[in-house]
This record gives sequence, C-alpha cells and structure tokens, in this order.
Amino acid sequence: MSEPVEVTPRESSVLRISLRTAAIMLAFTLVFTALMAGTYKATEPLVAASLLAEKLRLIGEVLPPGEYDNDLMADAIMLPPQGSLGLDDETRIWRARKQGAPAALVFETAAPDGYSGRIGLIVAVAADGKLIAVRVTAHKETPGLGDYIDPKKDKNKTRPWITQFSNLGFDTVPVKKWRVKKDGGRFDQMSGATISARAVTNASGRALAWAVEHRDALFALPANGRFEERKP
Repeated sequence: MSEPVEVTPRESSVLRISLRTAAIMLAFTLVFTALMAGTYKATEPLVAASLLAEKLRLIGEVLPPGEYDNDLMADAIMLPPQGSLGLDDETRIWRARKQGAPAALVFETAAPDGYSGRIGLIVAVAADGKLIAVRVTAHKETPGLGDYIDPKKDKNKTRPWITQFSNLGFDTVPVKKWRVKKDGGRFDQMSGATISARAVTNASGRALAWAVEHRDALFALPANGRFEERKP
C-alpha cells in the first residue's frame, strides 16, 4: 500500500493560484467571445450596407441610373466561375431593365495578363449589343506608366483612355479589330505601356462577345437563378 502524498503549504498555495488564474482566463475568454459576437451582430447591418453601397458605386460607374428602373440587387443572377471571363470564383450578374424590357447586363470580368498580373474589371453591356462602359476595379500596374487604364490615375481627365470603348459594339468595331493599334486593331495604347492596354482591350472584347452570345439566356433566368452554360 503506497504512502499518501503530502502536499506542502507552498504547493497548496501554488495550486490555488493556478486554479484561480485558469478560472480568470476562462472567464475573460468567455466575456471576450460574447463581446466579439455582440459587436459582430451589431455591426453586421453596417457592413452589409457598406458592401451594398460599394457595389452600387461600381455599377454606377458603368451604368447611369437613368438607364434602368428596376432593383438591380433583387434582379441579380449567379454566375459560376467562367474561364472565358477570367473568373475563378462565383459572382453575380446584375440585370438592368427599363419598363420591364431588358436594358443592360452588368458583370465583373478580368484580364489575367496584365503587366503586373490580374486586372479586375466591371463592364456594362446594353441589350442591343453595345459596350456601355468598362472600368478597372483592381490592378497592380506600374504607377505612372501602366496605371492609366484606371481613369482615376489617367492624366487625361477630359477623355480618359478607358472611355474609348464606350458605346461601341461589333457592328462598328469588328471582333478582329477589337485590339490595340499595335496589334492591328482600333484602340489606342500609351507608348511604353502596351501590355496593360492590350490586356484590358482584349478582356473587354471577350466580355462583350460573351454577353452578346448569352444575352437571351441571361435575361430569361428567374431572379437569383444560376447561369449554366450549355455544352455543345
């Protein structure tokens, strides 16, 4: 039979302190978790409102409010990853209507071949097949050189480079001409920064062609529906 283990007063004191410290840490963790959960719950509507405002701001850059009269957020549909649009993640297409008739499609696309990597874009394509406008949403192009693709960085404030695509379609600029002039196409590029211009030009042309091809199917889907491209 083993001898009972005697606990010295010092060891007993250390044990009590350890237990008290553990209890305090547990209580602190529980209170902190509760506070964080409460803060998240309280700020969730503000975050959602901020995200909505940002989406509306981006949409407003390519589609004037007077061009539609429906609720774009309520009339959106889901778009799975699309290699032809440079999209690796699921996103949304916002459908604009005027007096119930299709007016435009607004969606994100991307140029994977920018000088410094991926260039995010948002485009609006009218129901009649014209590209209303395109804007850059994200890029890492060289400051002072390739970043003129972003109208906020373009030194030409009267007619920013990216506005040359506005209100053009394949009826006025054939597909084979939807390129920068250096490649035998219609569109200008800045000297010394052709790669950035080429990437955006080609991506906007691909987006326009994709929207024209799938226009009827995209407008026919119910709100919050999911677009699935038919395989040949």
